[in-house]
Amino acid sequence: MRRFLTNSLLLLGCVCWSQVNTEVHVFDLFKSDQGYTVSNGQNISQNEGYDNQPSFYDDQKVLFASTRNGQTDILLYNLENDAKSWLSDTPGGEYSPTRIPNSEDVSAIRLDPDGKQLLYRYDFKTGTSKPLIKDLVVGYHTWFNENMVVSSVLDEGSLSLMVSRLNETRSYKFQKQIGRSLHKIPNSELVSYISKEKEYWEIKSVDPISGATKLITYALPEKEDLCWLADGTILMATNNYLMKFNPTTDQNWSILKTFTDDNIVNISRLAVNPSNTKLALVAETSPAEAVQAHIAPFNERRLDDFANCFSEDVLVANFPSDTMSTGRSALREGYRKFYENVKQASVRVAKRIVINNKVIDEEFGEVDGSKDHKATFYEVKNGLIGSMIFLFDNGNTEDVEAVVEKQLDAYRARDIDGFLATYSDDIELFNFPAQLNLQGKDKLRASYRNFFANTPDLNCEIKTRMIIGNNIIDEEWLTINGEHVKAVAVYEVNNGLITKVTFVQ
Repeated sequence: MRRFLTNSLLLLGCVCWSQVNTEVHVFDLFKSDQGYTVSNGQNISQNEGYDNQPSFYDDQKVLFASTRNGQTDILLYNLENDAKSWLSDTPGGEYSPTRIPNSEDVSAIRLDPDGKQLLYRYDFKTGTSKPLIKDLVVGYHTWFNENMVVSSVLDEGSLSLMVSRLNETRSYKFQKQIGRSLHKIPNSELVSYISKEKEYWEIKSVDPISGATKLITYALPEKEDLCWLADGTILMATNNYLMKFNPTTDQNWSILKTFTDDNIVNISRLAVNPSNTKLALVAETSPAEAVQAHIAPFNERRLDDFANCFSEDVLVANFPSDTMSTGRSALREGYRKFYENVKQASVRVAKRIVINNKVIDEEFGEVDGSKDHKATFYEVKNGLIGSMIFLFDNGNTEDVEAVVEKQLDAYRARDIDGFLATYSDDIELFNFPAQLNLQGKDKLRASYRNFFANTPDLNCEIKTRMIIGNNIIDEEWLTINGEHVKAVAVYEVNNGLITKVTFVQ
């Protein structure tokens, strides 16, 4: 059982930078009569820590902020020979490096150890720097021309849209409550920005000369990073999906590419080179690394190292939402008592599914000779485990796989009656962990009848399957009208019928 993921994607004090472990990837970008293709990805940062905010210096060189020696400096990466060079080495940190128009020099935002935050100009050859705007706390910026900067500026607790005319040393405020993504719109004298004044964020344009603004389209829900292609197409990303929208030809956002590499998740910043042949993007490292990090400390009874793998507000629960504890201190105390009362405890991962920022492990545990079997659902936030939800094997010996396979065969055949025959009359569909989405077979029929009729290429391949008592967890690779989508479904089976499905995204 799968949801309509094509449409559901679209329904989904100071300026600072979160130091999540991120990497910068560069892909080939190619346009044909059939559209754009993105291929041949390369991780150009290969660095533990924060690597972010890429921009192209020219067609073959990429600037980005990169962590070294406990601070963030400007790195220049040459795609032709894979050479790296550093353009800055100041006591503070540099962010959002960008080439200045009609110059070899680079601008970047410097955050000094004393908290002072200004936009600086860096000499490309020597690395020496000087402030460009001395009276504004600039968070993000783009160049309109060599004498005019459009920026997001800290203003009364939020970001405001400012235009600074450097040759006049004057700045003008055009709007409050904007986002961080600012871009010169190709083939125009306009700059795009994200307006956050309304419930649904908007992509708008501003004329930096007159201050006139205009709505372009709505941003993807809660997303603010984008880039423009030369033909006027906008690229944004949500989770591991690269989305596209052309304001002159499209009615809705559509998927350009689905990244299946587990190391490309939670995509944020995007940039293209001047000739539109390269795409740079920022992605968090695989959440599997954060999850794997806690297993050895658990087995070796290293309580502090174990607890430090979890966020301060970590939730521990039994599936789907029976809370056991909240907070790292409570987790640490619980496991301290656990270690005091047992002589030996270990866990082994048999199978693993990664989807976006979630990891599902099939685990076999042993505590003082007593064995258990379970699935654990982890959600990773900012490189730490934010929630850990256990689904234990209840010892059910029913052949639960047979009915799920029957359901899958009917789904592939788009056989609505055969599909519904595998479900109980009171079937419930949830979004993980426990948000009710649909209830009852009649509503299920109404939801899937037209979907089956209008999806001639519908298919589903099972990549990974876990059987936990009377629950089956399937990692699925879906084909829906030419698009390929990864999904995870948790089926609960009772008396030969599927009684509950939980979708994990």
